[in-house]
Amino acid sequence: MSSLLPVVVPAGGVLAGASSGRVDDLETRTRQRVLELIAADGPISAVELAAALDLTPAGVRRHLSALEHNGQIAPHTATGGAPARRGRPARRFVVATRGQHDLEHRYAEIAAEALAFLASAAGEEAVEKFAAERVGDLERQIAPAVDAAGTDMTARAEALARALDDHGYAASARPVPGTDAVQLCQGHCPVQDVAAQFPQLCEAETRAFGHLLGVHVQRLATLTSGGHVCTTSIPTGTRRVPAPPTTPVIATEGPTA
Repeated sequence: MSSLLPVVVPAGGVLAGASSGRVDDLETRTRQRVLELIAADGPISAVELAAALDLTPAGVRRHLSALEHNGQIAPHTATGGAPARRGRPARRFVVATRGQHDLEHRYAEIAAEALAFLASAAGEEAVEKFAAERVGDLERQIAPAVDAAGTDMTARAEALARALDDHGYAASARPVPGTDAVQLCQGHCPVQDVAAQFPQLCEAETRAFGHLLGVHVQRLATLTSGGHVCTTSIPTGTRRVPAPPTTPVIATEGPTA
């Protein structure tokens, strides 16, 4: 007969005798999973979360209390004409604004891990191709607005800034006094955390700006390098470089008949 005694897990879901580091890590991962489930399935109750996570309702309520205290989740107020039920209704939760931000940060970690795997499995060139393809989608969406601004480079830079701002980059175009240049400033970067590890994303974006404007642009500062904005210098004294002809011109040799 075995001398091992059964392990009893208390209602809070924490094993007695576990090291504080392991307990803290388990607590963090469980709480993150609770937040993710609320985002996916909310409004959702403690009982439903407990069933999905194979935890006790009491243990889940402890995580819910912490998440609500941190402003990551909020009780859901039901609307509509559903008939009232007898007794105290179960509290149901949805993700609050701060919780959405925390989830976005976690997704950035996952994206960075995926790119690290891609670089390891297929090489740095694969990461560069991914970066070019990603920013290519943005370039195709913005190109019509930039081209509609005509050939004046200042107008094109301003159009680019407006289009980027519409896409959440908090962008503006600022003339530089005493120079023939405009600085494109971006106060927000949706992939800042990932770009800090993979500068190929920033490099592809800079090349895309040059393609859109038809001039050589220069990145002066980035959020990932500690700048308060991403800054790109755009020369305005240069006319837009025309796109190469789609039909090749065949030169003839010698006198024509």
